[in-house]
Amino acid sequence: MTDQYQQELLKEKEYLKYTLNLIQDELEKETHSLSNRKEELLETRKEMWDNTAHSSEDFEKLTEMNQYLSLLTNQTASYERAYKQKEKYEKMLVSPYFGRFDFVEEFGEKEKIYIGLHHMMDSKTLDIIVYDWRSPIASIFYQYELGNASYKAPMGEIKGEVLLKRQYKIQKGELKYFFDCSIKINDEILQQALSGHSSTKMKHIVQTIQKEQDAIIRDTENSVLIVQGVAGSGKTSIALHRIAFLLYHSINEKLTSSNILIISPNTVFSKYIANVLPELGEENVAEITFDDLVDQIISHNIQTQKRFSQLEKMISHQDSTEAQIKKASIDFKESKTFIEILNRLIQYYERKEIQFEDIYYEGVVVETKDMIRNQFLQDKIGMPIARRLKRIEGMILDKIQPLEKQRVRKIEKIVERRGQYPFEIEPYSRLLASKKSKVFLKKIRLFTEINYIDVYYRLFAKRDLLFNLAEGLDLPKNIEEIIEMTKKNLDSGYVPYEDCTPLMFLKLKLEGSDFFPQIKQVVVDEAQDYSPLHYEVFNMLFPTAKFTILGDVSQSIEKEVNTSLYDEVIQILDRPQSIQLRLDKSYRSSYEISSFAKKVLNLENDFISFERYEENPLVIKKEKLSQINEAIIK
Repeated sequence: MTDQYQQELLKEKEYLKYTLNLIQDELEKETHSLSNRKEELLETRKEMWDNTAHSSEDFEKLTEMNQYLSLLTNQTASYERAYKQKEKYEKMLVSPYFGRFDFVEEFGEKEKIYIGLHHMMDSKTLDIIVYDWRSPIASIFYQYELGNASYKAPMGEIKGEVLLKRQYKIQKGELKYFFDCSIKINDEILQQALSGHSSTKMKHIVQTIQKEQDAIIRDTENSVLIVQGVAGSGKTSIALHRIAFLLYHSINEKLTSSNILIISPNTVFSKYIANVLPELGEENVAEITFDDLVDQIISHNIQTQKRFSQLEKMISHQDSTEAQIKKASIDFKESKTFIEILNRLIQYYERKEIQFEDIYYEGVVVETKDMIRNQFLQDKIGMPIARRLKRIEGMILDKIQPLEKQRVRKIEKIVERRGQYPFEIEPYSRLLASKKSKVFLKKIRLFTEINYIDVYYRLFAKRDLLFNLAEGLDLPKNIEEIIEMTKKNLDSGYVPYEDCTPLMFLKLKLEGSDFFPQIKQVVVDEAQDYSPLHYEVFNMLFPTAKFTILGDVSQSIEKEVNTSLYDEVIQILDRPQSIQLRLDKSYRSSYEISSFAKKVLNLENDFISFERYEENPLVIKKEKLSQINEAIIK
């Protein structure tokens, strides 16, 4: 070690000691505060039990109980905030920061900016001791080398110069070493992170975020952000760090964890990423698989196939005639051609299939079928068919209310003439009115109710309907077999996976969507696993949300996909601003494994390998399948 390094090391140890002392002081304050808040909470609960009603029949004390409940809600929230602060300080005692850069603003003085997982301020001097990695100024650490730099602050762009960049290895509150990195976040830290023991849980990567990754994490300008990233480029980890950044950045927009949804490939994935956001100091966000969406939206009374079941069946029966037809059916039902057919089906149903009738009530014409049809077709705001029909039903019922009152009054007069007492009249007249109304309502609902499953079934059951709707479009050669297979499945009450998305599309188109009104940000992982029709469904489910979409077209399992999918997604989602970005560097595999994979896949220039050297992969040959199985097990 040089004398200069030793001198710097002493200074850094002093700063670390100063920082840890501040954190320890804040931790003790928070621990004391937490104890007091816990006592207050328990005391309030005891008072509520002693002083309020334990039965809803004691109405006088219900108001008092509500006051206690309101107080408890506030005290509980305060306790939880204090508990999170305590947890934050405990984590910071282990490693309060991981990086530093020295920055001089134009016409300003040099500042030492320490970057950590969480923000830390000296409560006496109000100096910021550690900056949260998501803060605007922290972007310099990830984005710039030594020299000119700038960052976007709330008051505008701040320009200056980076004089030094430094990284630290701090474990259990002890500084192990530091080194200066003049160009980028040093590969030594990255090497250590990647060569560490593997885990069934993903970890945060704030110390090793690369420049191109940071640009994705901090993007706030685009409503649709699409990332095409090679295997091992950190797409999923970046998505989670992006969520943490958006939650930090969007305080003024009141974005909370309940406003964000991750559409993930499977439940195993959900467990894998479960720790990341809590490690970053944020609450976990909701995750859902496409199978879960199917269950929630369409499969209440019908049996639906899960995606893994479809894949398993296709693989195990891939040489059979049935599998070939099913593969053609999947390709057809995920195509833009089929989307166009479904849209034409809706238009056809709207104009040809709804059988409006003249409405009579007590011999009086309430509405003619032509008037009803005209009202239905006059749709200037794009209201879904089912809602327009319900609006018409309401209009008809509004018109018969005066007639119904007249009819009931006639019945009452007849009952009065028979000498019955007034208290016997009302229930009797209500009964007659109710029975009459039920029959009338049933007649109206012959044309004001619509079943999306029936509409879909007609496409395959009604002879030549699909062919007529597909005029001018290219259909598969075996379309007859596809129609027959689909009809057979639907007749049996079974919906294959490839029919779930079209059914969701029809339901949402016909009925509208209010399933996820609170969602403002959607993250779609493994984007290549979804077809344009899936994205049509996502667009209807989350009509005002912003999207972060991550995928790798080279990792598609059941179909050929290329990057043109992303162009279609942008067109479907139709948001104000969109961007496509690429991550070409893979950090997951060793250089030897990546090189081997490139040769196998003939992808010499498709991705860049991170230079982490290990053993060469082996190609093992066996004569028999049983020997191969034994070798795999070994």
